[in-house]
Amino acid sequence: MTQSAPPVPDTSAVVAKLSLLDRFLPVWILAAMGLGLALGAVVPAVGEAMESMEVAGVSLPIAIGLLIMMYPVLAKVRYNETGRVLKDKKLVITSLVINWVLAPAFMFVLAWVFLADLPEYRTGLIIVGLARCIAMVLIWNDLACGDREAAAVLVAVNSVFQVFMFGVLGWFYLQVLPSWLGLATTSAEFSIVAITVSVLVFLGIPLLAGYLTRTLGEKARGREWYEAKVLPKIGPWALYGLLFTIVVLFALQGDQVLSSPMDVVRIAIPLLVYFVVIFAASMVIGWLLRMGYERTTTLSFTAAGNNFELAIAVSIATFGATSGQALAGVVGPLIEVPVLVALVYVALWARRFFNGSNISTTQERPIAPVAPHSL
Repeated sequence: MTQSAPPVPDTSAVVAKLSLLDRFLPVWILAAMGLGLALGAVVPAVGEAMESMEVAGVSLPIAIGLLIMMYPVLAKVRYNETGRVLKDKKLVITSLVINWVLAPAFMFVLAWVFLADLPEYRTGLIIVGLARCIAMVLIWNDLACGDREAAAVLVAVNSVFQVFMFGVLGWFYLQVLPSWLGLATTSAEFSIVAITVSVLVFLGIPLLAGYLTRTLGEKARGREWYEAKVLPKIGPWALYGLLFTIVVLFALQGDQVLSSPMDVVRIAIPLLVYFVVIFAASMVIGWLLRMGYERTTTLSFTAAGNNFELAIAVSIATFGATSGQALAGVVGPLIEVPVLVALVYVALWARRFFNGSNISTTQERPIAPVAPHSL
């Protein structure tokens, strides 16, 4: 028997009850971007000081921001329910195909279509396409009321694939495939150590912290107490970490971005197309495969997002900090952050098209696009 779709949520009523910080989340994100760009351009010493704080090639300020941002989200995951995600072969296989076959191939096409005459930017864009998201996707997924457990599993799977496949796919898309097509090739060597460190720092540490927090909290006082008392206290730090990360990131690259505005536009156009098309295609694929809203949303954000920190780190290590490849990596989050925030609203709007029987009842959360600590 076919069930009717769920009623369209009245997001305006929920949004009206939110705090000022929650209600204008996109405004604060854009303000953080603007503040970072201004700091980097007007006070170069700030960017230089933060750039000098690196450990094993990892920017310490960005690492701190990402860890603060991801920890509360990963502390919300019900880890004893992740087994059900691994049993969902349809979701896992579809995610792997989109992330490691379709998305990199599409970025390769866009790079050659839009930047055929700019080889450095073209190479940087391809590298961005290979760096699958393992960090901010958890925030976007949470804001859109996606499946937290599925997001944690898919991010972990992407992390494993990233360690083993990034270098292989870089070789394929920069040398092998262009050679087959009679196009110019690019020689690049990717450090497996750098990729592994990135995965361990930006996913491993907050994942372990989140797992231990929930496990020990539930063991001590039970799940109801943990979710009612502990999560509301640590939840706000996800938003604070996100805003801090954005400010630091753009402060580090503000001068470079503002000094090449037309180059930024050239790089931004294919990135915009990439994020929108991959997200929309993933939503349609999830809908056709009857995955339900929550898992389709998770599938879409894990496919559309990229690990900008890894892309920037690899580009700088391989081609230099002032290279066009590095600039392409920097433009990635410049476009990704506001676009994926907008896609959170698109996902919530699209919820009305999903069958009510496909929406999980294991996680009851507000429908409105609110900050992570309100979810």
